[in-house]
Amino acid sequence: MEAFTYKGISDGKYVDGDIEALNIDEASHKLKEQKIIITNIVRTSKKKKTEQKDKKKGKGFSLFGKKKPKVEDVLIFSKQFATMVKAGLPILQVLGMLRDQLENPAMQEVVEDIRKSLEGGVTLSKCFEKSPDLFDNVYVNLIKAGEASGKLDVFLLKIVESLEKKENIKKKIKSALMYPSIMFTVAIVVSAFMLVKVVPVFAKMYDGMGIELPAATATIMAMSDFLRGTGGKLLLLSLITSFGAFKYLTAKSEKIKYAWHKQVLKLPIFGDMILKSMLARISLIMGNLSAAGVNLLESLEIAKSVSNNLVVLESLENVKKGVFSGDTLTKLFLKDPLFPPTFGQLISVGEQTGQLDEMFGSVAKYYESEFDTTVDNLSSLIEPIMIVFMGVMIGGLMIAMYSPIFNVGALIG
Repeated sequence: MEAFTYKGISDGKYVDGDIEALNIDEASHKLKEQKIIITNIVRTSKKKKTEQKDKKKGKGFSLFGKKKPKVEDVLIFSKQFATMVKAGLPILQVLGMLRDQLENPAMQEVVEDIRKSLEGGVTLSKCFEKSPDLFDNVYVNLIKAGEASGKLDVFLLKIVESLEKKENIKKKIKSALMYPSIMFTVAIVVSAFMLVKVVPVFAKMYDGMGIELPAATATIMAMSDFLRGTGGKLLLLSLITSFGAFKYLTAKSEKIKYAWHKQVLKLPIFGDMILKSMLARISLIMGNLSAAGVNLLESLEIAKSVSNNLVVLESLENVKKGVFSGDTLTKLFLKDPLFPPTFGQLISVGEQTGQLDEMFGSVAKYYESEFDTTVDNLSSLIEPIMIVFMGVMIGGLMIAMYSPIFNVGALIG
């Protein structure tokens, strides 16, 4: 039999002690049976060497001159962390391994800070709380719930699921907006190029011919003269000024920002898509926090981190105040115009059955499905619309410029 010294978490408290076993695997198994989440376990005779080795590995890390960790880095770390903890490896050992495996030096620094804090006796949730720019309230609260319940691996997997869905929603929105943005930009750039460079060539040719120009051609030439002259510079300057003023006003004035955010949610197709993605995220977070035992008021406060849209934040704040006053979630969600009637009706089932966490999970899946359908419909609809748009803009411009030549040809014929 060998002696092992361990540190761990039991019933939300940090514990340590010694245990005898044939090997480290048997020691870990015994501690698991005692419902202890292992943070560190070492053979007694090798404890000092291990600590010295960890200290050497922790040296030389600095955030100066290193890239800030990205969302992808946090997601990769969370996946690996959850998998290793689920496999039963001690948390300190897992953090040490991940610190050495991660590619981003800044993320290595963050993980090393977490490991050192944990080794110093700080709770795991407090360790993550020190980096709020990487680990938000949802992340920290789910870890806290895992510590308290002794099911850290389960809640770490919930964190990974939440992060993956958040990133998938972002990617789908970006991909849905990317195609029309590129096509619109190309159409504007090509049209501007033709008006500035190509149309003047036709203008000189038609001046020499002395023919009467059709109204469409005359309009195009007037636009060309405007863009090539002072008018074009003034237009560009006014566009830049307007954009700068808009950014400044939305940053400084809450009323203007609120009005803009409200208008975004009313946009055809896109507003509905954005709202459904937010409802899916709110439901997922509320479900996870409810399953973790976080009280409803705190869950609603944390759910506000889903979006920076002032309309959404105001609605969640109103729901929170209503819950504090004693109203039911169903009544509050049905009363608020931001939330569709379906949302409140599904929550009502959860309140009546006492399975609110499961119902929030079902609502999240429902709105994820609705969001996916909206994105698919948008993708299939946007392509023909953009092709027609480009055809009308560029094709119309070309026809307008060549129509005088066709008229001359008809007269000669």
